[in-house]
Amino acid sequence: MSTPRLKPDVPFIHPDCEITDATFGQYVEIGRGSRLAHSHMDDYSYCDRFADIANASVGKFSNIAAFVRIGATDHPMEKASLHHFHYRSADYFEDADHDDAWFAHRRSRRTVIGHDTWLGHGAQVRPEVNIGHGAVIAGGAIVTKDVPPYMIVAGIPAVPMRPRFAPRIVDRLMQLAWWDWPHARLRSALDDFRNLSAEEFLEHHEGTS
Repeated sequence: MSTPRLKPDVPFIHPDCEITDATFGQYVEIGRGSRLAHSHMDDYSYCDRFADIANASVGKFSNIAAFVRIGATDHPMEKASLHHFHYRSADYFEDADHDDAWFAHRRSRRTVIGHDTWLGHGAQVRPEVNIGHGAVIAGGAIVTKDVPPYMIVAGIPAVPMRPRFAPRIVDRLMQLAWWDWPHARLRSALDDFRNLSAEEFLEHHEGTS
């Protein structure tokens, strides 16, 4: 019997990552060269190579492809200059401090990624956007508005393409909330995850504990 590659309490962080003020749930994997700042990644979620995630709360079982950017920080367009010399001021002037209020404002603009989501290669999700559970973000999309649960969006800016399932199936999946199951129950249901359709899975597991 093989030993699982991912561990419950220690995130699998590949080389060349930059991690700042980030926390992790169980069975998390961070791809090579990725950057996480002021963010949380919940149980079973992972990102592939060179993801850039800032000021975000990522739910469970999120699938984040390579070169995805979440919570990209803004420059102050309403001020006289866009440049960061006036908030990263200590890098430029011996007698000036960084503008801590500006950085606090940036960190407050949280992006929320729901459970069991899929963000395709090179997608971007803007600050303060909420991605619903089960949603799919197409590769290269730029998401500027909230995405409902189980919706597929694509484009620049991203727009809804189609729901993954009929509303009655979405409602039942949300009620089932399988992403909250304990590790042992996920293992016992593994064959059903592999072999059943979403509706068949629901029929088999609704009403069980």
